Amino acid sequence: MLTNEHREIDRGRLIQALEDRERLNSTALGDGVAIPHGKLPGLKRVLAAFGRSRPGVDFQSLDGKPTHLFFLLVAPEDSAGAHLKALARISRLLKDDGFRARLMEAGDARDLFETIRAEDDRY
Repeated sequence: MLTNEHREIDRGRLIQALEDRERLNSTALGDGVAIPHGKLPGLKRVLAAFGRSRPGVDFQSLDGKPTHLFFLLVAPEDSAGAHLKALARISRLLKDDGFRARLMEAGDARDLFETIRAEDDRY
């Protein structure tokens, strides 16, 4: 999805960056949440995408449970501050049990977007 919307991102390089990061340790935090992330040279800003798997995926989570909610972050190679700020913000939002439940219950992409936007506006 991200490479379809942002043609400047090479799909192979994105996958490689994410796999390289995942080899360090899993980005699955537990509670059904993962924040896969990586950096790419030439990118102008931090980009994000969201995915949901109702049945769950084995993502080597810290708690050993399936992962359902995925927030993908891709940052420019030289943007440590913006990258960390985005990771922290998403992590803070996802600590809320109610928010995670609303994401799981949302019916379609529009509902998901509105759920995320409403929660983000609270902060």
